[in-house]
Amino acid sequence: MANLYGSKLRVSINSPAVLGFTGICVLVYVLGILTGGASTRLLFSVYRAPLLSPLTWLRFVTHVFGHTSWDHLIGNLMLLLILGPMLEEKYGSKAILVVMLTAALVTGVLHYVLFPGTRLMGASGVVFAFILLSSFTGDNGGAIPLTFILVALLYAGQQLHQAFTGAGSISYLAHLAGGLVGAFFGFIAGGISLR
Repeated sequence: MANLYGSKLRVSINSPAVLGFTGICVLVYVLGILTGGASTRLLFSVYRAPLLSPLTWLRFVTHVFGHTSWDHLIGNLMLLLILGPMLEEKYGSKAILVVMLTAALVTGVLHYVLFPGTRLMGASGVVFAFILLSSFTGDNGGAIPLTFILVALLYAGQQLHQAFTGAGSISYLAHLAGGLVGAFFGFIAGGISLR
């Protein structure tokens, strides 16, 4: 297929870490359907379980691949696919993997400790890490970007409002913790490039 300039169009893998993450999420969702949700409960959600079980430690990270519904999955993947390639281009695939792993671990452990009676699953913590990290993508010359301040205020305000008004069964702590991970890597770590 040719474009307006006569050259052939091709598809490129522009964001391998984010595309890989997306693919795993889709496969886990399909596996959950095929197993009647058993695989999602066993491997892809955080809940209070014995710390001596290796699966408990695995779930601290793998919960980001499990999703409760098609809408939950698509909502997270759309934001990941919008923000992820830009971030991966700026910081590199290894650094984005570190951000995703850190967001998963922080949100998983916090949920395990603070909410023993509920299950956590989904990539929302990673999404919110990306949201706050994305406000650092420009060259700011060592200054705090105004976009970061505005995004952080709006985002934190919305999450706190929804948490206190009881809007749904969403883990707002995971959103806030993921956002803090993104802010950490964008602000404190400054240049997270692991290239």
